[in-house]
Amino acid sequence: MSMISFVLPVRVYLEDTDAQGRVYNASYMRFFERARTEWLRSQGLDHVTLQESERISLVLSDIRINFLGPAWLDDQLHVSAELTKVSSVRFFFNQSVRRKSIHGEIVCQAIAKVACVDTLTGKPKRFSSGLFNDLRIDERQV
Repeated sequence: MSMISFVLPVRVYLEDTDAQGRVYNASYMRFFERARTEWLRSQGLDHVTLQESERISLVLSDIRINFLGPAWLDDQLHVSAELTKVSSVRFFFNQSVRRKSIHGEIVCQAIAKVACVDTLTGKPKRFSSGLFNDLRIDERQV
């Protein structure tokens, strides 16, 4: 199975940590969101374009997170977003946060489901066939 991956380098700032200097659990949600957003951008699209041209918003519908170890203030992290599956109304991502390098220790991992919804009705909306082409996704490969 061919997968489409993106890795976003992230520095841990004071605002990302708790009183002990450890990355606060909600910060991982922001890191994962940024990586998925930059994955979309690396595919030649962005959220505003989707909303304006396709009347589509991408919203997180489910995420399962495993915290495996701490990350600390000033750590260099590498946050991945790897598309593993796509349906007519959802993207499925495996995501991880690694310390120091793209092959470093995994400190957090997640499985995220992102739903495609109509910007006017808020209801699920199918991707157009052109959207798969715009995103450079071969439906047979994911």
